[in-house]
This record gives sequence, structure tokens and C-alpha cells, in this order.
Amino acid sequence: MMPLVCPLCREPLEEQPRQLRCSNGHSYDQARQGYWNLLLVQRKRSLDPGDNAAMVQARRAFLDQGHYAPLSQRINGLLAGALAGHDEAVELLDLGCGEGYYSARMEQALCAAGLNVSLTGLDISKHAVRAACQRSRTARWLVASGADIPLPPASVDAITLLFSRLMPESMAKVLKPGGLLLLAWPGDAHLIELRRHIYSDVRPSGYDPLAQLQAHFSLEQQHRVQYPFTLTDSDSIQTLLGMTPHSQRLAPEARTSLHALTQLGLTLDVNLAVLKRL
Repeated sequence: MMPLVCPLCREPLEEQPRQLRCSNGHSYDQARQGYWNLLLVQRKRSLDPGDNAAMVQARRAFLDQGHYAPLSQRINGLLAGALAGHDEAVELLDLGCGEGYYSARMEQALCAAGLNVSLTGLDISKHAVRAACQRSRTARWLVASGADIPLPPASVDAITLLFSRLMPESMAKVLKPGGLLLLAWPGDAHLIELRRHIYSDVRPSGYDPLAQLQAHFSLEQQHRVQYPFTLTDSDSIQTLLGMTPHSQRLAPEARTSLHALTQLGLTLDVNLAVLKRL
């Protein structure tokens, strides 16, 4: 597995028992759960950045119900196909890994496809990374900033960025020339039924991440995954709501309406793209 670099001075970090240390004497202790916290205080925009504990718990509970498993399988298939024939160990970075659902399934699928994978999962939320440690004991989990990834330049074979913020320069810096980026972002119909319960005016977002990546990446493939699914009890509906930012924008009447629902038909609509670093 590729070495980490010190977020303060960018020197290589030497791993010692439960500690990382660079040649300049900066050191970082391993958390009890097994992850490394390399998020500098000056990189934090709040005291507790990223998803809070309640959102992480809701996301884990919802994803474990399996509604997004077909999406995960499609992602894994695309990634395995794009990496097929890779003879050496694959250094894979899941950027914005969250609580590790997609990360762990990717690791398992790529290993099953005969690839030798070293997975690093990175997220700015310590709550998410703590939960991710339970998903895989073989992956390396980091609390860190995606804007300043603590990995050496040109050290990563592939990055996955699923429903997370774009950081084109940072991603291009750590990817090897010709390295892969697999991107997932919501389509205009994603969870539109839920959004119609919350907002009086639901419009297409117009979000186009591919346009923001043109300076560093070329588009190799683009796909759309769309299918219906149904939540059949109130708890599942509230769990889905709790894992999304929509829960913080609810008007009282919308909250009352959603609490009264015992069934909700939904649409999964996700765009996938495989890009190559120029």
C-alpha cells in the first residue's frame, strides 16, 4: 500500500506501531477504531466537519436495506472492467467514502475479479470514517481533506468519487498519468418523489461535473442508472430522509406529511462516468 504524506510538510510518513511520523517530527496517532486522522485544524471549516453522527447512522441503516445495491453492482462492474488487465497491485482511493458501504463492496468485487487491490477510503467526517472501519478491516481509512489529499503525487491508479464534492486539481495531482476516475452524481429524477413532498417547486439542477473536469481528464464512458424502488414503512422513509440534506430544510407541514406516510415509491437516477487523467 502506498505511503502517506504528512499534511503539514508533505514529507513521507513512516508507519510505526499505532503512529505515523515524518522526518520533521510531526506525528499522528492511530485511533482506537483503526483509522488515521490527518485533518489539520486549519483545514476545518467547523468544529465537526462533514456528516454528523445522526446522518451517518441513518445512511448506514438505509444502505444496509439494499435499495442501492444494484447501483453499487453497476459501479463495481464498471470499475472492474476499466481496471481489467492491470498486472500490478491497484492503488484505489475512494474519495468522500462516507460510512464505507460502496468502498467495502468495491474492494470485495475487485478482489473477486482477480485484482490485487489496496483500498484507501478518505472522508472529512470522523463519524463516517469510524463507521467505515467496521465495513473493512483490510482497507486503510483516513479522516482528511479531499482538497489536500495526504498521498504522494502520481501514486494512485484509480479514484472513485461518489456523490461527493469535485476537487479536480487535487484528484489529478495524486492520480498516475492515465489513471482512472469513476464519478457518480444524481440525475434530475433522483428521489424526485421525496423532493416533491419537501419543495413546492422542483427544478432540474443543471449540474454538469464533466465540464469542470475537462482541464485534467478525458471522458471514456458515461452511463445512467435508473430504476424504481419502494419504501414500505414509515421508519424506512424517515431513515432515508435523515441521511439527506433535505431533512434540514423541512417546513413543518412537509415534516408532518412525511411522518404520516407508510409507503413511498421512489426513483433512483444516477449518472456514472469513467474518465482518464490527461
